[in-house]
Amino acid sequence: MSGNFARAAAMGALAIGLATGPAQAQQADTQDSAGAADPNIIVVTAQKRAENLQEVPIAISALSSAYLEARDITSIDSIGAVAPNVKFERAPGSGTIAQIAIRGSVTINPAVTWEPAVGLYLDGVYIAKNQGAIFDVADLERVEILRGPQGTLYGRNSLAGAVNLVTAKPTGELGGKLEVSYGNYDYKRAKATLNLPAIGPFSIKLSGQISKRDGFYDIQDNPFPAAAPFAQPASVKDAQSLNGRSAMVQVRFEPTDNLTFDYAYDYSKYDQRPSPGQLLRVNQNGDPRDIFDPNSANYIGIPLGLFANPERQDTLSINASPFAEYSRIYGHALTATLDLGAAELKSITAYRDLRFVDTLELDGSPVDIAQTSRITDMNSFSQELQLTGSAIDDRLHYVLGAFYYDESAGTVNPQKFFGVFGPGANRFDSRYASNTTAWAAYAQADFKITEALKLTLGGRYTKEKKDISRFLQILNSPPTPAFTVADVQFGDLPDAKFSNFSPAATLSYEVNRDVNVYARFARGFKSGGFNGETNTFVAPTPDCPTGTPELCNPYRPEKVDSYEVGLKTVLADGAMTLNIAGFYDKHKDIQLSVFDAGGAAASTVLNAGAATIKGIEIETIIRPAPWLTFNGSFAYLDAKYDSFIDGGIDVSDNRAFPHTPKYSVSAGFDWRVLEGSWGRFNILGDLSMVSKYHTFPYALSTTNASDQVAADTQSPGRTMVNMTASLTRIPIGGVEAKISAWVRNLTNEDAPSNFIDFGPDFGGILIGYFPDPRTFGLTVGMEF
Repeated sequence: MSGNFARAAAMGALAIGLATGPAQAQQADTQDSAGAADPNIIVVTAQKRAENLQEVPIAISALSSAYLEARDITSIDSIGAVAPNVKFERAPGSGTIAQIAIRGSVTINPAVTWEPAVGLYLDGVYIAKNQGAIFDVADLERVEILRGPQGTLYGRNSLAGAVNLVTAKPTGELGGKLEVSYGNYDYKRAKATLNLPAIGPFSIKLSGQISKRDGFYDIQDNPFPAAAPFAQPASVKDAQSLNGRSAMVQVRFEPTDNLTFDYAYDYSKYDQRPSPGQLLRVNQNGDPRDIFDPNSANYIGIPLGLFANPERQDTLSINASPFAEYSRIYGHALTATLDLGAAELKSITAYRDLRFVDTLELDGSPVDIAQTSRITDMNSFSQELQLTGSAIDDRLHYVLGAFYYDESAGTVNPQKFFGVFGPGANRFDSRYASNTTAWAAYAQADFKITEALKLTLGGRYTKEKKDISRFLQILNSPPTPAFTVADVQFGDLPDAKFSNFSPAATLSYEVNRDVNVYARFARGFKSGGFNGETNTFVAPTPDCPTGTPELCNPYRPEKVDSYEVGLKTVLADGAMTLNIAGFYDKHKDIQLSVFDAGGAAASTVLNAGAATIKGIEIETIIRPAPWLTFNGSFAYLDAKYDSFIDGGIDVSDNRAFPHTPKYSVSAGFDWRVLEGSWGRFNILGDLSMVSKYHTFPYALSTTNASDQVAADTQSPGRTMVNMTASLTRIPIGGVEAKISAWVRNLTNEDAPSNFIDFGPDFGGILIGYFPDPRTFGLTVGMEF
């Protein structure tokens, strides 16, 4: 074991000894609000069938319904960093775009022509894009977070892992829940779930929520006289507001004892003001060409630096009109399950539709420097067939499946820069779209060689093709006429075609009923494609031009070979679970998005990297007494490039790895303080910490003042503390009531978590985005 791994293990032991990450999923009748209970009944469906979590030979974290409800988690952005080496973020300037990192893999750019590195599923239905991936589900039964490549059972774009959102199904019995909340910033929310009595073979459940909140930032007009000639009045009064609503209708039809149809319609809509970018600084690298430096020969007369401040501000001056974010997503899903006795046949048919619109101000000032909009329409259809079963006296368990996916997505992306100069402003008509079809067949089998030794083998074969359209026009006013830079329509370029075989093999051994060990190999695959945002077009070639990976057209898929060993234990007569995983991943053709502010704001796609990523993950639940539960996790992550080709040169020792904090810790407790016929009083506390991390793969050091430097977009990390005091199970008539007081971000952590760096060629504008400030409130509810 290397010195770094030894230190990581020691820190993990210390973290567990002090307190400890996420609760695990269990049956509701034996759990408390921490989600901890008898580990023998922890049930997940990560491998397409119900299994005891402690016996599933992969690294998996599961959050129970009690854990989710007690912490008011209804969407993935509220999960934070509770699972080891998993980081959920909102993309810069957005409240509904997800940025999920697992074990060092992440998709930074949310453009619809990009694929995510983590597969997101709602009741088995694939959520294909990061745009619109943050949405509310009012009645989650559990969340499963699978770490490491899941290519065999989950397919393309689960290179880093998969996240399963599992909803509670109709019960067929009259019952429901109602909650209302109020908090600071005039936060208001109502959430309800209603199960209707069964009508013959039909059971129906309705659920939904409405939430509103004022913005976290006050917006004011320009306060600096020196900037008055260039400033525009504020178009909004506040920013980073919340205005969302979601609903789900679920119908279960059971015409026979062995046949079930589950239909679900889900709908989410947000119409709010996004997170503003705060101007942190300009000319951060001392470039003498700086256009915003009054001492520079290139100074254009705009004192933009007056608005720069590296510390989080509560009041900002911005001018984008409109400054808005709109996201509407809906989906239909029909799951048919036929029990064949020794086997089960399942069909999952789904259609999803996304409409996303935002208008962002990207210079952090009331001066009209940089504004952009995205208007995205996307729809997808998927069909999956699964056959699961057992044979040979239950020694063999198998999964067979086939999957089809069809997607159309497009974005209109108008941009405006230096509008302060009026007719001299640069305006861009930017549009891109893609069509994708994919087919896959997969199989996995678990075979018990002995009662204790089990071999799991699986594989998935995928074929897909993509087409692209791209239009980019610079719209300068006269005397410079508009001219077309690019006009590529569907069919102008040959389709990008990819095929992949993703195998997996696991050997697991049950030392005894409380101790399981395993060793696993798995391959992950993230789809290639065309860069819809590119400003540079070359003839499509099967391989990148020598030394210029940024000109790959299309760029290649990313692959990873992952080697993992794990230990899963139940200790102290069930009072403690301790799970440990270590992994060693070899990545090839890493897809890196490098933001480029030259011309239109766009990103260059590099298939530049190969890398080795290794780490350790520890999770535990400790229940020293029936009224006290600790739960926690620790993770160590070491990510290094083996190669990084930029301009024909290997710069692997001088490039940052994005969103890879070396250490992350989560710790929580649930203390049942009092209990009686009047109800139950609990106090819950949760802490999550991530160490510093870079957000872009820029140079670690440079002597060229025109280069973007990774240190400028490095987050110092953060420690978030949440607390809840709740009085539950209060008997009032025939219902149970509850009341809880809560505070999020108790210490008011205010270090920036994300950035946009325009670079010295654009005046050194550096924009920062911050976590939500301290919020607190009261929730009152009832259940019948």
